Amino acid sequence: MNSSCCQTHKQKRDYFLWGSVLIIASSYLVYWQNLLSNTFTQSVFELLNTMAWGIFIGIVFVGILNKIPKEFVTSLLGKGGSFSGILRATGAGVLLDLCSHGILMVGMKLYERGASLGQVMAFLIASPWNSFSLTLILWALVGFKWMMAFLLLSMVIAIISGLIFEKLVAKKILPQNPNHHALPENFHFWPEAKKQLSQTKFNTEFFKHILKEGFKGSKMVLRWVFFGVILASLIRTFLSPENFEMFFGPSLAGLGLTILVATILEVCSEGSTPIAADILTRAGAPGNSFAFLMTGVSTDYTEILSLKETTKSWKIALFLPLVTIPQVILIAWMINQ
Repeated sequence: MNSSCCQTHKQKRDYFLWGSVLIIASSYLVYWQNLLSNTFTQSVFELLNTMAWGIFIGIVFVGILNKIPKEFVTSLLGKGGSFSGILRATGAGVLLDLCSHGILMVGMKLYERGASLGQVMAFLIASPWNSFSLTLILWALVGFKWMMAFLLLSMVIAIISGLIFEKLVAKKILPQNPNHHALPENFHFWPEAKKQLSQTKFNTEFFKHILKEGFKGSKMVLRWVFFGVILASLIRTFLSPENFEMFFGPSLAGLGLTILVATILEVCSEGSTPIAADILTRAGAPGNSFAFLMTGVSTDYTEILSLKETTKSWKIALFLPLVTIPQVILIAWMINQ
């Protein structure tokens, strides 16, 4: 079955995407071959190497989700608009071991497969630095106590935000997901799953189709991810982390600057985690460290623009920072105290 978003006419070439790919590929190659070594080419090289695995696994997950019937996604996430559904989405965001850009691809596909708006938001807010691997990295950098505090507090924000978005949809302030899919009567997950698996042939064509459909479904997110690599590399060229660490003290001014930098600095979760750890250990501002991790999610332009393009609503996209930033600021200020 063709996706409802597929077009019958020939699609125009995405010059924004391929222009970003050209800049990144050329910068990566000249640094790799030692033809030109400067901060920009080095940043492109390092950022791409760091996020490559997350992007690849994200593409694979999108391809797999594309083959999974909507009934299974709806069953796993639970009922949209319910507290249990928000809890399930938050748990999925925490447990799925992907970087923020890989998670974003999967989150947009979940929306297309019928997850409620609140579930998608809870999934995205809980997940960006909360994968197993990054949780262990954060543990090593800041210690078990702060790692657990950040983990639990981010889940609290995800659950509260998900419930707020569900309420906004219920009050018709925000539009409901048009891809909403109700479970048919007498649907049972495991018997249906066994039936589907028995009918699936795991051959070369199957995996080629997964990669092809995954890339196709991820192009909308990839165009902003690649542009984000370029922007982050430019910022690193003119403003290194060491130059602003001294300003990230546990004050309102330091918190404000932290949020400003997190908004401007577009990096993947692997890139933000070490910087956040430096803010805690060097500047002695754990609240600012938490805000840096969470505000990067709330104000990330890749996430906002991807939400806009997927939901076809600027209103939904802009409500992400509107709902989450006040919570982040309040909790960060309380931690600093």
